[in-house]
Amino acid sequence: MKPAAFIRIIRPLNAVMAGFAGVLAFVIATGTLLPSVLIIFFMVLLITAAGNVINDYHDAAIDAINRPDRPIPSGEISQRAALVYSVLLFLIGNAIGIAYAPLPLIIIAALNSVLLWGYASYLKVMPLLGNLAVSYLSASIFLFGGALEGWEGVIANLPVAGACFGVILSRELIKDAEDMQGDKAHGARTLPILYGLKSTVLVAVASAIFGVIISLLLYFRWGNYYLVGIIPVDIIIFYGAFRAFWCSTSEEIKESHSSLFIKVGMFASLLIFLISAVLFR
Repeated sequence: MKPAAFIRIIRPLNAVMAGFAGVLAFVIATGTLLPSVLIIFFMVLLITAAGNVINDYHDAAIDAINRPDRPIPSGEISQRAALVYSVLLFLIGNAIGIAYAPLPLIIIAALNSVLLWGYASYLKVMPLLGNLAVSYLSASIFLFGGALEGWEGVIANLPVAGACFGVILSRELIKDAEDMQGDKAHGARTLPILYGLKSTVLVAVASAIFGVIISLLLYFRWGNYYLVGIIPVDIIIFYGAFRAFWCSTSEEIKESHSSLFIKVGMFASLLIFLISAVLFR
């Protein structure tokens, strides 16, 4: 086993960026930046890293074909060592919470750890449930950020998490629609394969509408200037979702760049949330 493999398998850039996202979520919840935010940073980093390792553990056979350069199939780290390493990272990440964090943060960290393990084990191959799990895990970073302030912080960030959940789920489903032909050839059981392209896109559009409506409700928190900023962003998200709606094949959806428009809108909305939290708290 190579020591460097223990770094590479956690996808360090991905894990560090997740940690910074947790810090961003705290700023959105409170409008401030405090030294205690390091608790969130390290908890999110370690739990994300653990999730990446357990994902590689369960994907070892697939990676041996598709990504033989990954640490497990390349022989840089054994599958058993990866499993033990993942458990250790989960335990350390949650232990930091138990030692230093308030109860809401401990609960969310434990829930997300279980869900990350479950996603890697079986949820990822389940139609819709896998999409829901990914969307929740991505959006829950805002619950993490708020939870450092207790239940009040969680409640403060619920609309932000809800808006992100809706938009992320929309993009996840449209990505499945884009990849329908390739997934079908590999025997995948995604929503568009089981229930059709049009039904999947309809759910994606409904999810985008849900996310946009929740984002507009944040007007009551941040006021008129926030509304001026978020409306153009919501239009981009709508535009992306409805571009897919008018397509009849997965190739047309891919060529429409629907998921790209939604992604741009999603990141723009995070910027609006951050600016509003700092300026209009």
